[in-house]
Amino acid sequence: MRCAPPLDSTPVETPDAQPRQRPDCPIVGIGCSAGGLEALEALLGHVPDGTGMAFVIVQHLDPEHVSTLPEILQRITPMPVIEVAEGMVVAPEHVYVIPPNKDLSLLGGVLHLLDPTAQRGLRLPIDFFLRTLAADRQERAIGVILSGMGSDGMAGLAAIKEKGGLTLAQDPASARADSMPASAIKAGVVDIVAPAEALAERIAAFLRHVPRPPQPDAAPGEQGALERIIVLLRNRSGNDLSLYKPNTLLRRIERRMALLQIAAIADYVGYLRDNLQELDLLFKELLIGVTSFFRDPPVWDYLRDVALPALFARHPDGQALRAWVPACSTGEEAYSLAMVFREALDNTRPPGQFSLQIYATDLDPDAVDRARRACYPANIAADVTPERLARHFVAEDDGFRLNRELREMVIFAPHNLISDPPFTKLDILSCRNLLIYFGQELQKKVLPLFHYALNRDGILVLGSAETIGGFDALFSPLDKKTHIFRRTEHRNQSSWLDFPARTPAGPASTDGSRPDFRDSVEYLTDQLIQQHYAPAAVLVNGEGDILYISGRTGKYLEPAAGKVNINLHAMAREGLRDALTGVIGKALRQPQPIHLNGLQVEGNSHPQLVNITVQGIDKPEALRNRVLVVFNDVKAPPGNRRPRRQLASERESALLLELAQLREALQISRQEMQASLEEAKSANEELQVTNEELTTSKEELQSMNEELQTINAELQSKVDDLTWARNDMTNLLNSTEIATVFLDSEMRLRRFTTHATHLFKFIPGDVGRPLSDIVTDLDYPGLQNDASAVLTTLIYCEKQVSTGDGRWFRVRIMPYRTQDNVIDGVVLTFIDITAIKQLEAKLRKRENRRDH
Repeated sequence: MRCAPPLDSTPVETPDAQPRQRPDCPIVGIGCSAGGLEALEALLGHVPDGTGMAFVIVQHLDPEHVSTLPEILQRITPMPVIEVAEGMVVAPEHVYVIPPNKDLSLLGGVLHLLDPTAQRGLRLPIDFFLRTLAADRQERAIGVILSGMGSDGMAGLAAIKEKGGLTLAQDPASARADSMPASAIKAGVVDIVAPAEALAERIAAFLRHVPRPPQPDAAPGEQGALERIIVLLRNRSGNDLSLYKPNTLLRRIERRMALLQIAAIADYVGYLRDNLQELDLLFKELLIGVTSFFRDPPVWDYLRDVALPALFARHPDGQALRAWVPACSTGEEAYSLAMVFREALDNTRPPGQFSLQIYATDLDPDAVDRARRACYPANIAADVTPERLARHFVAEDDGFRLNRELREMVIFAPHNLISDPPFTKLDILSCRNLLIYFGQELQKKVLPLFHYALNRDGILVLGSAETIGGFDALFSPLDKKTHIFRRTEHRNQSSWLDFPARTPAGPASTDGSRPDFRDSVEYLTDQLIQQHYAPAAVLVNGEGDILYISGRTGKYLEPAAGKVNINLHAMAREGLRDALTGVIGKALRQPQPIHLNGLQVEGNSHPQLVNITVQGIDKPEALRNRVLVVFNDVKAPPGNRRPRRQLASERESALLLELAQLREALQISRQEMQASLEEAKSANEELQVTNEELTTSKEELQSMNEELQTINAELQSKVDDLTWARNDMTNLLNSTEIATVFLDSEMRLRRFTTHATHLFKFIPGDVGRPLSDIVTDLDYPGLQNDASAVLTTLIYCEKQVSTGDGRWFRVRIMPYRTQDNVIDGVVLTFIDITAIKQLEAKLRKRENRRDH
């Protein structure tokens, strides 16, 4: 146990006496409420020696209250505890405490004090400081949330987690007030949850294995381990991260290793094979799903004031606009766009009718579910103006919920930007802070895809650190400062399009002796041949749904506008769609392949002749009842060498072939229609029988409805009687001026009278809470035990008890009996006998005087 120095020996430090250089020590930002002193003492009292950490404490304080927190904390720690002054430089092994009525920020390792924007009301000083801590210290930032009410600190921890720092929260079960740590844990932004006394050691253990600073290139051994981790993640989640930036992945992986105290990345690979839950945690870590409302306000101001009005002006008659927000996380970005669209309409008031349908997608299905609920904590008030809160949100459950109008503007869905077909016919595409995690190769695939998805003059919004790279021919800047671009026309766009197949998810192999076959030279060679030398092909089921794509199929297939539809018939380009009608069903019925030769594909820069082979698959068993469709380009001979008659005859042959195929498809359609007609006749007869049964059921329901109406009237009469009885009982209890408390069989609060609030700090929300959790003025520590004894023995208890301010009460505890004579709790009554006690005291004084 370390001994703290006496209070009078505490060194006094001033800003001028401290070094001005930027400190390299880890800075721990701690947030708690005024009632979190016990947790603070537990944390600081267990800080190991020699960690080199600095602690900055941000506490919820009354603006007019003089804080004695530095003196209190100095008793339990040998580190100097200082109340922050303006311009104070953070030093290792020091504790800094925020002064009352100030907001605290950090810049270059220097603490700055700011006057709060509002003296009262909703203030979020913890979020404010932790955000500046994340921006200043990056991956060296550490945030801790201790006991406190509300959700302050949740957004600050999210900012630290986004920068790669460490986030911790006190175990809510050990917190005096659990709202703040519980909110942060529920939001998924906490790395470590532990009791307050264990947090300091967990931080020190993390710092002993802190991830290295970013390196320009991964070492060969690390690269091999990273590839194995990517394979495990792909097999587990079905998402391929191989084209993400390696250093970004390594930093996140090393962060998980530090949390788990694993030193070598090879050991971490083995740990992942044996722990599938860690694979899920790592995948969520790599997604970096951190966002907020109206992030980078100038972007939204430009959209509202310039970009959207220009879009309205291009459609004077009105338009149903479409927008896509990939990597939407928990929905703040999509809802921000919806709010800005409504504001732009109100400001511009265009003559036509405009609507906006927003498609918001993300890899993380949990984040998509949270976005659909549209419920957010109260601390969003730091990012959303009071006017927007009042207009677009409804207050509920200690937070806010988007109103129905905005929720109906946004459709959320899980979606993989890399492997799933894009949304098309878009007017706005907002993809912010996602491309920075992609490698150059993946960016070169995604940006042409964005160009394809946008309409002419569509708007592309990128993050503040993202650019269009070398695609100046596809996009032109609308505003370079906010990174907003406009789509420009380009004639060779279709040659860039590629729709890779999604990797199916499956259980990760835990056998370390069997490497994944996708890492083998043979598999990689086959993939290279298929992509560059083999003909393009697709595998479909009997309905034409595409199951697998091999090679580049952009010349033959394109995504259909509207809802995502990966069906061969919907995606086939003009010239192929009609020819493929009915062919898949025929291929499943006959063993021989079907050849469709000389088909002319429209939609590219020039028509292309294609031969198609459609083959039903019988073996292997896993591919039974599947159909393989292979596309082969036909090279046209030089135009001047063939006579016109030969060209005409080839054209006639192609038309005759197409006509024969259409006739065969028509015949198949007729047979199917005939079968459908017979089924419809049979179904019609069944419907007639069902209709008769429904008629009978309707008469029975009408009779039951009349009975229910009668019962409902009786119940309503009883409810009215009970309401009056309850009102009478409430008035009776209040008129007696006797404080009464009703507890259930588990000593939880069931009901209380108004006068009981003079003895207990009751609020309506306390109903259902244990009586032991409620603060009372009574000097009666045995109240809980006496109540439990009465409940057990059914013998009433009566005592005289005093309060801290000199009042006296006669406390009577009796069993609570229901009308069925069942004991279901206890009743506590408190009769004020202060006047009697005072009179007894006077009488005793008089008697004492007479005796003397």
